[in-house]
Amino acid sequence: MTRLTGNALRVTVYIGENDTWHHRPLYAEIVHRAHAAGLAGASVFRGVEGFGASSLIHTSRLLSLSEDLPVAVVIVDTETRVREFLSQLDELVTEGLVTLDACEVIRYVGRDENRGIADTKGKKSL
Repeated sequence: MTRLTGNALRVTVYIGENDTWHHRPLYAEIVHRAHAAGLAGASVFRGVEGFGASSLIHTSRLLSLSEDLPVAVVIVDTETRVREFLSQLDELVTEGLVTLDACEVIRYVGRDENRGIADTKGKKSL
């Protein structure tokens, strides 16, 4: 399990949900590569409205013709590990925006592997 506390770096990739990499959603490719690289975590957030360099507004409103909603992929890990991963993003992201922000990790805890198993007193752990 990756341990992460203190100073870290957050990379955010802003792309469209219809962007692809070899017939696969680009956001999924980024997440899977981050996982394979052993990064601490990655999440994908779907926006309800936005625009980018093309100045075309994408929205989820019913009367809109746009279905290519904005997507943000957020990855947090140590600065060294994130910077090592940037070369993969350079290969994958041909249109979009990639930003880096310094951040501080206050708490990073995974699920308890023993969750739901009786503890030594016979009580179910939470």
